[in-house]
Formats: sequence, structure tokens, C-alpha cells
Amino acid sequence: MSGMFGIGGGSVRTPLMYASGLPLLSAFGINLLVIPFSSSMAAIGHRKNIDWRVAPSVIIGGISGTVAGSFLVGKIQTLTLAIIFLLVSFLTVSGMYMDRLIPGLAKKIHPGKKNIIGGTFCLNFITAMRGGSGGSLFPAFLKLMKMDIHKAIATSLFATIFSALAGVGIYWYRGDIVLLPATMVIAGSVFGARLGSLVSVKTKSLWLEIGLSVLLIIMALIVLIKAIFAG
Repeated sequence: MSGMFGIGGGSVRTPLMYASGLPLLSAFGINLLVIPFSSSMAAIGHRKNIDWRVAPSVIIGGISGTVAGSFLVGKIQTLTLAIIFLLVSFLTVSGMYMDRLIPGLAKKIHPGKKNIIGGTFCLNFITAMRGGSGGSLFPAFLKLMKMDIHKAIATSLFATIFSALAGVGIYWYRGDIVLLPATMVIAGSVFGARLGSLVSVKTKSLWLEIGLSVLLIIMALIVLIKAIFAG
């Protein structure tokens, strides 16, 4: 799913790791550790679609937001984190269709450098508080910045490599990363991301948008339901 939709994998990996029994913060930390590996493999498959003019701005904003958000996440309760996870997923889906839901506002948004840096900072700050690197929101945001969905996915995958690395150090220092599960997840994610990227480049944009929307909502509901019963 990471390779297909350019979401960094966290929107899928985190709910599945949490559902399998890992603490939510451990799932967050492992997810960040895996992202550079899986996104690198997927980005190779998408390399022709990466927008090299936009990528530096996405990376700068992404790293800054991830560092700021990762410092705060350790002080938030599990149920609150699950609610944030669900809200971010709905925000992601809404953002993908903003040009249709609110066409007037979408037209007023210009894809300038400052807007991209500021936007990716805010997105990464939010996603860092649910163990992500911005990958789940980047495709929707870049699409809003008038970028084709295939270029948005490719640029998202490339940028999340760097934003994830920025957060790994913070989670590692707090002791949230468990090595054995992390090693197993990395092995599966690298292969899956490469396979997904090959499927993505041959899939129509509309089906990518629909598939990503449905997937994000289902995974977010898994996290919320598990947190409620665990509490």
C-alpha cells in the first residue's frame, strides 16, 4: 500500500502493528524506522515522476514539522493519539477532494515555495504526533498544489525518507523502537513497497484516489477501536 499510494506506509503499518499487540508508541517508532527503507524502494519505481523543483521545499518543511511534533507525542495519552490518527485520516481524504468540494478555495491556493514549506511543516507536525512522516498527507496536499497525482505520490515518497529519519532519533532516544519487530516489519515493507510502486505507475489516477481514501479510513478506525477497548 505504501508503494501504491505514496503514503509512507504508516497509515497501514501503524494500525496493523498496534492491532497485533505492540504499544501504540512502539508502533509509531517502528513505523518511522521502516519508512526510509520502504519509501526508498518505492521511490525508485516512481523516480521518473519526482518533481525535483518542489522536493526540496517539501523536505525542509517536513523535517521541521516532524521534529517539533515528535517531541510532543510522548506526553499524549493513547486514546487521544488514536483520535488524532482518525482525524488526520479524514483530513487526508478531504484534502484529496478539496478541489471538488471547495473549488473556490482550492483555486486561491498557489503552489509557491513558502506555501509548500509552511504547509508541509503543519502537516508533518500533525502526523508526527501519530507516528508518521507526513506521507499520508503529502499526496493530498501536493495535489492541492496543482500537482498531478502520480507526481504527488512520487515526490511524497522521496520526501518522507528524510522527514522519517528526522523523527527516528527522537523515538529511539525515548526507547519506543523495539528491534525484533522492527526488523521483521522492515523485511516485509521493502518488498511490498517495491511491488506496490510497480502497480501504481500502471493504475489510473481516479482509482488511486478512491483506493487511498477507503484504505485510510479503514485503518484509522482500527486504531480507534483498539484504543477504546484497550482503555
